[in-house]
Amino acid sequence: MNKNRYLLCLLLCGLMLYYAAPRMGVFNGGAEGIFAISWLALALFVIAGNLSALMYAPKKEAVPGKQMRKLADRKRARSFGR
Repeated sequence: MNKNRYLLCLLLCGLMLYYAAPRMGVFNGGAEGIFAISWLALALFVIAGNLSALMYAPKKEAVPGKQMRKLADRKRARSFGR
């Protein structure tokens, strides 16, 4: 579910960049140029964050009870002969 959300955020950010980037005056002076540069920097941070979350998201296990069995095995291993 989270991977779908990250992908949706990436697509929406790409759509906003596609629409807004040609209309921004990065080389304009004053507040307009500062706003354009800061907006583009923020968009790059959003893209980088969503890409890293998408790439490094933990993988789901194929068998739902597998994690419970691992936990039970750990508890058994720590019992020290009881």
